[in-house]
Parts: sequence; structure tokens; C-alpha cells
Amino acid sequence: MTPELHQKLTAWRQHLHAHPELSLQEKATAAFVQEKLTELGIAFEAGIGGHGVVATLTRGSAHGRVGLRADMDALPITEDTGLAYASKTPGVMHACGHDGHTASLLGAAALLAADTSWSGTVDFIFQPAEEGFGGSRAMVAAGLFERFPMDRVFGFHNWPGLEAGTIAVHDGAVMASGGRVTITIEGHAGHAGMPHLTRDPVMAAGHLIVALQSIVSRSVDPLDTAVLSLCTIEGGTAPNQIAGKVVIRGTLRHHRNDVKDILLARIADICAGIATSFDVKVTPDIVMGVGVTINTPEEAGFARMAADKVRAPVRRDLAPSMAGEDFAFYLQQRPGAFVWIGNGPLRDGAELHGPRYDFNDAILPVASTWMAEVARTALSAN
Repeated sequence: MTPELHQKLTAWRQHLHAHPELSLQEKATAAFVQEKLTELGIAFEAGIGGHGVVATLTRGSAHGRVGLRADMDALPITEDTGLAYASKTPGVMHACGHDGHTASLLGAAALLAADTSWSGTVDFIFQPAEEGFGGSRAMVAAGLFERFPMDRVFGFHNWPGLEAGTIAVHDGAVMASGGRVTITIEGHAGHAGMPHLTRDPVMAAGHLIVALQSIVSRSVDPLDTAVLSLCTIEGGTAPNQIAGKVVIRGTLRHHRNDVKDILLARIADICAGIATSFDVKVTPDIVMGVGVTINTPEEAGFARMAADKVRAPVRRDLAPSMAGEDFAFYLQQRPGAFVWIGNGPLRDGAELHGPRYDFNDAILPVASTWMAEVARTALSAN
């Protein structure tokens, strides 16, 4: 990683940060990636699973094939950083570092394109729609692994709170599985001064929220991990009318399927009980997303070996996160590993999905060189 390449990647990353695009809308981002790949002289195919782009490099005569992945989408969050390169798109920002992931993968492509010492094939996967919109699933459905028959796949996520440039490699689970929860409570609207003539969904919602929060504390083994977060509540239009309907939305997360079964069963039971208690209709709708992100043993070993080769500090003692990651869907199809690369100290409001978050450009050399090295390491193992 030369200073010149680091400077170029920083400029690319900051350009992407200033021009974020939401999931399923990454047209300009994909075009930017294609432009830079063309400058690097690397062939690619576009329009895979939406705005997905896959570039391919082949060296020598070895038959091994490795995939490296970065996500490209941003979030519907208003930026509050005051940076010179802050988002120019109102209400949209790169609050999770996908701009840095994309720039890092372009850096890995540049490094491998300039290196003739390795043999095999590397596919660079620029994925859209990671933030809950099934981008990995869409790329797989579009024939990702048939068109680019890679043997293994690797990726990373920047990690605020972890020392900058440190690489965390988990043995087993890395990120949680998650589901979207929507609970609709239907009652009978009426005059606020005559509540006896109504069936109040707002009061039922209050009791339901409190009851649901008992699931993790009282139904899940304390040695297991689970999260049930109810994040929005909508109901009513007038302060003197008892509403007819309330909708609650949130998310559930877990690391083991047995825990998922407990969560789903208890949500159903509690919703039925609240419906009976308050004479309302309560309908839970839970849509499960991707599964748990689980590293395979050999590939986790390659990830650590690559970190050692690029002289990055390695952590193996960090607990899995309860955040979700749709890289899990690739790992259901191929062996692989997903690591965290430290973004530096955690600051208030600058955590992942925070309005003052920013990817640390100082870690671009570590991220790019680790991705290039893990590809070389896995290919040499073949």
C-alpha cells in the first residue's frame, strides 16, 4: 500500500460518502465502482441482483477461486458530522461505513492487479442492498456462484470501539440472525370522554410492550443471547379520540435457532393473551431475515494468517454482535469468514448507524491489504 494509493482510496471513499444511495437505489455508486475498475484494467459484470457488480482477476494456472465482498448501500439517516465531504443527499448518509468497505475492496483489487506472485482467480463482489433488503440473496438468486464458481468467500465490517487497524476473527458465530416484527392491534374507536364504548388499542399496546419485554429476561436462558426491540408505535390522529388501530414495529435477534423458537412462541402467546384481556384483535407478523453469520474453521484460520502477514493486531476474544449481516447468506452457500476491522475509539453519536459516524480513512491500508492477503492465502492453500 503506497501513500499514493492510500490517498487515492481516501478520495474515492470521501466521494462515496458525499453521494450516498439507499438500498436498491445504488445506480450511481455502482457506476462509480465500474469507472474505477475500468481505470484499474479489471474486467467486470454489472447488474447482478440489482445494482451488483462482480469484477474478476485471474493469474497463473491454479484452479482455486476466492470471493471478496463489500456492500455499497447507505441508510435513511440525516448526517450530523459537519465534514467537508458530508452527505449531499438530504436524509441519507453512509452511517455504517459501506463507503469505506467499497473503497477498501477497490484497493484490494488494485493491489492484486499489480501483483503477479499469486495464482488462481479472485472475484470482487460489490453488493447492493445489505441494509435489510436482501442484496446477498438477490445476487445468489441471479447466479452469483454459478457464474463465478468461487470456493470460498471473505468479507469485513469496520468496527467502532475496536482499536483502529485491529482485526477481530471469531471462531463460529460473528453476527446475529434477525427478524422484522410488526404487531397490529385493532380495537374500536370512539370518543375519549366515553371510553366504555370503545375497545382501546393504545392501552392494550402499552401492556403488550411491557409484557413482550419479559421474554428475554424470563423465557430465555441467561447464558443465551437474544434481543427483542420494539422501536416504533403508530396510532391515533386526534387527542380527544380513542384510536381504532395501533401498529408496533421492531426487531428480534438471536444466535441459536432454539432461541428463535422460544421468541416466536412467546410473542404469539403474549399477543393472544393481550387480545383476550382487552377485547382487541392482535396480529403479530414476523418476517425472518438472514441467518446467523458463522465463520467456518479453516477460513477463520486463513483470516488470522492473513492478518498476521499484514502485521495487524488480531483479537480472538470478542463476543459475537447482536447486529445482523446478510453476508450470512453467502456463508450458507460457501465456506468463508467475516471479520471486524477496528475503526478506532467509540464516540457518542458516532457509533454504527449514528448521525455522527464516519469511516476512519486511516484503516483503508489495513482493510485493503488484508483482503488482498486473505485471497492469496486461501488460494495458496489449494
